[in-house]
Amino acid sequence: MEMALDTVGTEAAALRPAIPAGDVIVVDNLWRTYDMGSEQQVHALRGVSLRIRHNEYVAIMGPSGSGKSTLMNLIGCLDTPSQGKYWLNNQLVSELDDDQLARIRNKEIGFVFQTFNLLARATSLHNVELPLIYNGTPAAERLERAKESLASVGLESRMMHKPNELSGGQRQRVAIARALVNRPSIILADEPTGNLDSKTGVEIMALFDALHAQGNTIVLVTHEPDIAEYAHRVVMIRDGEIFSDEPSKRYKGSGQSA
Repeated sequence: MEMALDTVGTEAAALRPAIPAGDVIVVDNLWRTYDMGSEQQVHALRGVSLRIRHNEYVAIMGPSGSGKSTLMNLIGCLDTPSQGKYWLNNQLVSELDDDQLARIRNKEIGFVFQTFNLLARATSLHNVELPLIYNGTPAAERLERAKESLASVGLESRMMHKPNELSGGQRQRVAIARALVNRPSIILADEPTGNLDSKTGVEIMALFDALHAQGNTIVLVTHEPDIAEYAHRVVMIRDGEIFSDEPSKRYKGSGQSA
């Protein structure tokens, strides 16, 4: 029995691609197919392979219907692939069940959404505490960590304010603080400036620059070229496939090497 288990383990290891120690996200030949009825299928992703290293700042860009949102959902463990494999922090998450995926999302991924997704009747502090409540962090510790997270985005004086008492930029800062509170492996930002005016959008992107400088891995999903240029690397998705993957013009212009 032990020999059989050893053989299975060896075979599994042989099938696994070599994953460098610094890779946080490894996507290998990922497909996502939707059945539309009458034997019709739509391939939202077509064999996507992608690697993102620790402390990279990557923008995933593409027009509506390109597959970028589908890829975001898979990277964020909100969906599972039809084919292919996905490793997050060396853990094969593409074959986990819904409960296991929920635990991975809570521990490893900080989400920032275009619509903020804040509880309207809760204070900034309570909104930021929520991920810690879900994972059972003791009350005193979660309160301290929520305060630290809000302070890190410059909202020390707005902790007891509710969303309707905050500007759009402040609401997004609360959402970013919530994304940071579990100290996740990656911050996944979906159109984070989509509901903000241009001036506030610049301020929020400056905050992402600061978070990246502090060592956070950031994956930014956008359809806006000027927002994608804040990243160091831009992955373009078209028709469910990676069309291009190269350093951003801003990053190349800085004289730094990837």
